[in-house]
Amino acid sequence: MSLLKGKFAVVTGAASARGLGKATAKLFAEHEATVAILDLDAEAAHNAAADLGPDHVGLACNVTDKAACDAAIAELLKRWGRVDILVNNAGITQPLKVMEIGPANYDAVLDVNLRGTLYMSQAVIPGMREQKSGSIVNLSSVSAQRGGGIFGGPHYSAAKAGILGLTKAMARELAPANVRVNAICPGFIATDITAGKLTPDMLEKIVEGIPMGRPGEASDVAGCALFLASELSSYCTGTEVDVNGGSLIH
Repeated sequence: MSLLKGKFAVVTGAASARGLGKATAKLFAEHEATVAILDLDAEAAHNAAADLGPDHVGLACNVTDKAACDAAIAELLKRWGRVDILVNNAGITQPLKVMEIGPANYDAVLDVNLRGTLYMSQAVIPGMREQKSGSIVNLSSVSAQRGGGIFGGPHYSAAKAGILGLTKAMARELAPANVRVNAICPGFIATDITAGKLTPDMLEKIVEGIPMGRPGEASDVAGCALFLASELSSYCTGTEVDVNGGSLIH
């Protein structure tokens, strides 16, 4: 069954081979969406899109630059005529303690995660409003809900919690135009962002706190993104979906 046939999807920060964005882009392509991969690195974005097949697009975009976000979407609208789905996946983390967060750390983490989510959303919203349909999927984190404790510092928790507030407020505002906005809160996922930074002891301790007894895979998050992007979730907006193996049960 193809869930995204004829749909046009944008995934930010999706060039990293083992990341959540790439897994999501790949699953969307398998469900017959045409996908644009946006990343800081033009060549990486282009190569990642080529991996998905000939119809997909890779573009350079710095999500913290409003003009760059608008330009990327304008380019896609010229090419496609519409954007149906946006996955705000671009994000960075820093494992700092509260007293170690300097102004530059704060700016970097808040800008990429939170400001980038706002700017990319602002770029697609006018077109989605006009066509009276669209789905925006924002990547938050379990660390927003439980106050860190896995990997990112307090500024990362704050940025990801900000995404939850932004998601709900945008969902409320855009619902009359039939534009849905939802968030995913992944738990501990084995990806490039965490690779190489965890000792076996740390990993064991994290897995002990997960009732399902394993770290998540990028594909686990991609599956949830597919649900939120597709018509299967047509009556869901303003939700936060936990993908954490039971590590936080409300």
